[in-house]
Amino acid sequence: MSSPEGTRAPGAGVPPEETTGTPARRLLGVPRQRNRTESSGDDMSTAPVEPPTGTLAFVESPVQLLNVLEWAHTAEAAALTVVVLSPHDPMTRGQLRRMAELARDEGHTVRWEEARGGPTAPLRTVGGLTPLLRRARRIVLGDPFSRYVQLLLTLTKARDLVVVDDGTATMEFIGQLARGERLVRWHRHGSGRGARDLLFAPFANTARRRLTPAPEGARRARAIGLFSSMPVEVPPGVQVTTNDFAWTRARFGPPLLTRGTDIVGTSLVETGVVDADRYLEAVRTLARAHGATRYFAHRRESTDKLRRLAAETGLEIVRPDLPLELIARRGPIGRLILSFPSTVVHTLPLALRGTEVEVAVCDIDPTWLTDHASPRAQGFLDGVTGTAREVRRLQGAAEPKGLAAG
Repeated sequence: MSSPEGTRAPGAGVPPEETTGTPARRLLGVPRQRNRTESSGDDMSTAPVEPPTGTLAFVESPVQLLNVLEWAHTAEAAALTVVVLSPHDPMTRGQLRRMAELARDEGHTVRWEEARGGPTAPLRTVGGLTPLLRRARRIVLGDPFSRYVQLLLTLTKARDLVVVDDGTATMEFIGQLARGERLVRWHRHGSGRGARDLLFAPFANTARRRLTPAPEGARRARAIGLFSSMPVEVPPGVQVTTNDFAWTRARFGPPLLTRGTDIVGTSLVETGVVDADRYLEAVRTLARAHGATRYFAHRRESTDKLRRLAAETGLEIVRPDLPLELIARRGPIGRLILSFPSTVVHTLPLALRGTEVEVAVCDIDPTWLTDHASPRAQGFLDGVTGTAREVRRLQGAAEPKGLAAG
């Protein structure tokens, strides 16, 4: 079984999607948790906790929580309250638990909400959070596309809103905000005008207005901030702060480097964008051309696909229990990291700045897309790689190491 550090017991196959009792402190460089006030079981306590400050953060993924910690470090914001709107996915839940421990180690309060734990969960969650929302002076959020977050935004009077990165989705969010469009995820196919969309439309419209800067001279000003490592052109009125992963670099590493090459996985198959057979062939070709030995799985990749990938490529499959930026910064990590278009082509060069690690990205060929892929998919993916800085761009999956354009 692959451990968080990226090692594997002899003869092990694909690791299970979630391993209970594998705390983040097993990673070297992660100290034991201090002043813990909530349980560490599969479901953390949801007991109400009074916020020590007027800052309330909402996260639904490990990357969002990592970027909240980066924002707090940069903004020197002490003791904020982080609300985890826990998803169903076991891998995501596991990584969120590890990140929650790190957040507590930094002195922040973490409130774990089983926001999707049954038909009554949304009502219970919203009811329990309403007093905190009413008192909050600043809201920090990781996913403006989330219906949960959009609903919660309608309940707060906070005039200071900060959006932290939710990966490459941030690029699409800013584009839609600048164009005044509805907030729709880039990989979503269809009009987005189903019965549920129409029912939720009033909340979505209110949230979009809350996230849109007030026109100059407006009677009630509101501050809209973006904390991002993505290359974005924001509309007037949005204050941008660059996320350069200073907290990650200060907290972890420098990493131990191996002589090998690592591949970073993607969930483009699971989201219906890329054909599974084409993807596996691309991974096999990359591994053969560059001598890769390990494959760091995305938290949303299916176990069946990973089993097939391991059998057909011989790659060691590693399921990290923290976001890859932290795993890579800790090491051991290969001197060359290969990725398809994804968030890590923007974030890993920042997290690994000052090391000898090189990050390279392989474009998605249009023939790999499924018939169900959104019409916007190819253009969006091309934009992800085309705007990436400090990475080597491969011209094809089979391109030998050393021949790629810079």
